[in-house]
Amino acid sequence: MQKYTKNYNTRVTPQSEAIPGREGEMTENYAGGVVFKIDDWKMLDRFLILGSDAPTYYASARKLTRNNAMNIVDLINENALRVVDTIVKISVDGRAPNNDPALFALAMVAGIGDAEGRKYALDNLSKVARIGTHLFHFVEYVEAFRGWGRGLRSGIAKWYTDMAVDKLAYQVVKYQSRDGWSHRDVLRKIHAQTSNSEMNKIFAWVTHGVGGEHTIKTDLPATHPNAAIGGTVVKSFPHDIDDMKAIDIIYAFELAKKATSEKEIVNLIKQYNLPREAIPTHFMGKEVYSALMPNMGMTALIRNLGNLSKVGVLEAGNFDEINFVVDKLTDVEVLSKARIHPLQVLSALKTYGAGRGFKGSGVWQIVPQIVDALEKAFHLSFKNIVPSGKRILIALDVSASMTVPLQSNPLISAREASGLMAMVTARTEKNYTVVGFTGGSRFREQDLGNISLLDISPTQSMEQVISTISGLPFGGTDCALPAIWARSNKKDYDAIVIFTDSETWAGSIHPIQAMAEYRKQVGHDVKMVVVGLTSTGFSIADPTDPSSLDVVGFDSSSPSIISDFVADKF
Repeated sequence: MQKYTKNYNTRVTPQSEAIPGREGEMTENYAGGVVFKIDDWKMLDRFLILGSDAPTYYASARKLTRNNAMNIVDLINENALRVVDTIVKISVDGRAPNNDPALFALAMVAGIGDAEGRKYALDNLSKVARIGTHLFHFVEYVEAFRGWGRGLRSGIAKWYTDMAVDKLAYQVVKYQSRDGWSHRDVLRKIHAQTSNSEMNKIFAWVTHGVGGEHTIKTDLPATHPNAAIGGTVVKSFPHDIDDMKAIDIIYAFELAKKATSEKEIVNLIKQYNLPREAIPTHFMGKEVYSALMPNMGMTALIRNLGNLSKVGVLEAGNFDEINFVVDKLTDVEVLSKARIHPLQVLSALKTYGAGRGFKGSGVWQIVPQIVDALEKAFHLSFKNIVPSGKRILIALDVSASMTVPLQSNPLISAREASGLMAMVTARTEKNYTVVGFTGGSRFREQDLGNISLLDISPTQSMEQVISTISGLPFGGTDCALPAIWARSNKKDYDAIVIFTDSETWAGSIHPIQAMAEYRKQVGHDVKMVVVGLTSTGFSIADPTDPSSLDVVGFDSSSPSIISDFVADKF
């Protein structure tokens, strides 16, 4: 194998100090340790995938958001088009558990970029804002950066007018309002214009309801009586509900408002494929949920597993219904097409497996087959992973700073998330060891009491893994311990993969120095992969070392990226 030749200063440096000769590349993290500052573009990736809406152990959400926003501003000034391309790729590929950071960043470009950047951001709006809820988030964000000029009105109008009529009708029925915005509010801001009569009917219905008036502008010949007043024509439509028959879902939505029985609602669902949001709440019983379930999108199905069990659709003995859900949850093509992220599945598993709602509302009997299917869906929702065939040490930072909830999911801590991602690797690779570490290596090789083997195996359930991780003691953060442990125990690995928030501070030697000593001992190159679980600008990975890789935790493509890197595929 290739020899590792990187030359570090031989003086051991405490993690509270910069490595001699590397001072300009290092910075103080939120815990007081000195680490590497990640590249601005990698910091953008972290923000888009992990967000910053929840605090880390050492930094508030406000501080994280401010630091990320300042970084985005710098990148917009550097290359706004590249920022947009990065946003679109991460959003479209479904790599992030939450699309809000992408919408926020896109709104920043649309608001403060140069003319070319603003236009490019708005031209790509529909790729990132794929549903009405996304659009409302974007509108709320963009108002903080600019006013409603012609460019913004035109860009948002294209979100509506570029859609097929049936898709637009579905959007305005299913995603009616969010963040204090509704389609009515947005359409009254932008004055969308189109020559499509059916689309104009939708706009009229949204802005004025049945029997309302909608004003449109048309290109009129000079002989037209209204040509002298700017080509404005007032159309009064629809006069009654029957005028909406050609737009099935809106017609059915209006009928649902007047329904007097559950049977009427069920018939409307089956005939017109009405979504859950179009059904009056007082009709949401077993028969209605049964009618809705076959046509639920994957995201809606995952979110409604508790409701489906609570009303009795999914319960012991209902094998047709259970098998339908299990088959859908374990269909890798359906998961991929719906952009289902592992954290969405994990959140559903934790909620459904608890047998009660996150806020304590509603209880249900847990169906074991559904729990098993969610566990399978968790692994299937990661991008395709090819085993590296290498010997891998998986090291989980279980220090106190890792106990805070993930920024993208308040139901699970960074510590638990690292354990579950380790299980993904364990189910892929044959040659692996899993350790958990916390505390300090004050005397380098002598103080290894705070690193230990973890009983995590491919046969365990996710609940068992979380239980194992949650029961470990807390302590300070010392990310040098994995390399020290491997060296002290004379273990030969091809790669050390560390899951951490990079808030290391407690050791008397820097992680990269410990790695250099370990590589020297084993006599060959050893890859170092740092999986960052927070959207800070820090990493323990040396950015100048081609054998080190910094990746974003809970990026749905991370396991495959790690495997390819370890296997020398890039």
